[in-house]
Amino acid sequence: MPVIVVANPKGGVGKSTLSTNIAGCLAAAGHAVMLGDVDRQHSTRDWLAMRPAHLPTIRGWDVKPDELLRPPRGITHVVLDTPAGLHGKRLEAVMRIADRLLIPLQPSLFDIRATHAFVQTLRAHRRGNEIKLGLVGMRVRENTRANDQLHAYLATLPVPVLAWLRDTQNYVQLAAHGLTLWDVAPSRVERDLEQWVPLKAWVGA
Repeated sequence: MPVIVVANPKGGVGKSTLSTNIAGCLAAAGHAVMLGDVDRQHSTRDWLAMRPAHLPTIRGWDVKPDELLRPPRGITHVVLDTPAGLHGKRLEAVMRIADRLLIPLQPSLFDIRATHAFVQTLRAHRRGNEIKLGLVGMRVRENTRANDQLHAYLATLPVPVLAWLRDTQNYVQLAAHGLTLWDVAPSRVERDLEQWVPLKAWVGA
């Protein structure tokens, strides 16, 4: 059972947006998905409460550290959303069960610095070589200096960049109704779905 963790100690980088859409992608592909929420703000739990019942099922899970190793039977994929400032016991609990860890970040100096330190922490962890790491550029605006700087920086990291997700209101508007890119007509989000192709393959959708 793959456990996909979305993490970055920097707040506001798009962790919940990425987590919910990964869960939606997996559910649309027919997998039995559980979306875990390690964040005390319970962003994904609130999102699930708004999700229409007729859509592909995504089960919720308010995760406590001592429950991380016991997902219910019948689940084929777990996606874990994590809080800002992830460190110490919470980071250790997540690292114990993660198979894959996605690090979202935006084109800003603050995100770059936080991500650099986080990647070093993950690589130094005893499971650092066992967990597959991947980076995702969030709210990317093409032909901007900030975007160019982000591309140049990520090229220096020993972690693959899986996707560059554009800055669009689609994610915001869908999230407000408990939806993902895979819950609406493909023509409405065609450009976004194209950007997700390599990311879908990486998470096993």
